[in-house]
Amino acid sequence: MGAEPGPRREVVTARPRTERGGLPLPRPANPPGTGPAAPADDTAVTALMRRQMRAALTATALLVASLGLLPVLLRLLPLAGAGPSVPLAVWLVLGVAPYPALLCTGAWYVRRAERNEGDVTAR
Repeated sequence: MGAEPGPRREVVTARPRTERGGLPLPRPANPPGTGPAAPADDTAVTALMRRQMRAALTATALLVASLGLLPVLLRLLPLAGAGPSVPLAVWLVLGVAPYPALLCTGAWYVRRAERNEGDVTAR
């Protein structure tokens, strides 16, 4: 009638040890000859980080400039009376206009980031 003890609980904090008694050796991320090599010196990494930050800040500034002007554009659009109806132009500006700006800026940023990384790894 007594409850049989269940399986013993274990606290897992690391990978299981192998039969050799040690942890398995980690595999290299890029084995030699199979892919682009990581930049070796710190100056190349620092230069890459600066270029990536410059690209990110440029993309952010483009989005803030283009999408930040939407409230100004909406303020300049004449509203059709004081009634609850909203003109079609407002819906087009809010629902359609931001997406080409987001798409173009995102595509530009991805191309720039890949080019930056390619320049560093090609050295």
